[in-house]
Amino acid sequence: MNTWQIGDVKVTRVIELEVTGGSRFILPDATPERVQRIRWLFPHFMNEAGKLIMSIHALIVETPEQLIMVDTCLGNDKERLIPGWNMRQGSFLQDIAAAGYPRESFDTVLCTHLHVDHVGWNTMLIAGQWKPTFSNAQYLFGKKEWEYWKFAGKRDTEYQKVMADSIRPIFDSKMVKLVEPDYKICHEVWLEPTPGHTPGHVSVRISSGGEDALITGDCIHHPCQIANPEWGSSADHDRAEARRTRSSMLERYTDTSVLIIGTHFATPASGYLRRDKEGYRLKT
Repeated sequence: MNTWQIGDVKVTRVIELEVTGGSRFILPDATPERVQRIRWLFPHFMNEAGKLIMSIHALIVETPEQLIMVDTCLGNDKERLIPGWNMRQGSFLQDIAAAGYPRESFDTVLCTHLHVDHVGWNTMLIAGQWKPTFSNAQYLFGKKEWEYWKFAGKRDTEYQKVMADSIRPIFDSKMVKLVEPDYKICHEVWLEPTPGHTPGHVSVRISSGGEDALITGDCIHHPCQIANPEWGSSADHDRAEARRTRSSMLERYTDTSVLIIGTHFATPASGYLRRDKEGYRLKT
């Protein structure tokens, strides 16, 4: 578990799953031979053999007035194609409670986009039915994101399961607010449009007390894409747009005091963007 203090805002990372290797399906350009050349990735983000280390985690943003869950990971009891994601029985709810955040305490749940590993704990299985996990929260989904998936999902058999167990029940409970990609959640926290990975993908900006942070979402899956922003994800909806978004983000935040918190970055999960002779790097 990591915590960061950004002025009056506290951010807490709760890990559901952290793995080494197995990421080539999502980052096909990141071969071991290529990533081994990026020496600053070791030891936090790759091992000596050039296998990437990645994490699935939630980020809890506590402001003076709001308690916000950013992305809800994989969830338990859900049928998924990837073996390590299928019918999980993890301790996520116990872990967030142990961190001081029982599920009933959240005011807001934000999904940066509606992929399977960002919506799983939206719901939990109660008496054979999928019910909202964060029963006192308002769920924020991007309007453009939802407009895409409500049609595209009908053509995707696997995504229909995600809709049925993790998204539709929130609509049925009338707990969803569809928002624009620059929506302001509260004084200290707002959304920043970062499309490409999905049509309505957003990142999350935090600013308080003269300090700043950015939660990336999946516009950057792994720090190797900081060194090589042209490396796309196999899950990118529009690879060219995703590349432009990454490049723009790197240009905007490099050599600034904005803390970058990666949604899939392994421990320590954060750092500052800096230029070096080969391009960009993440200084942890």
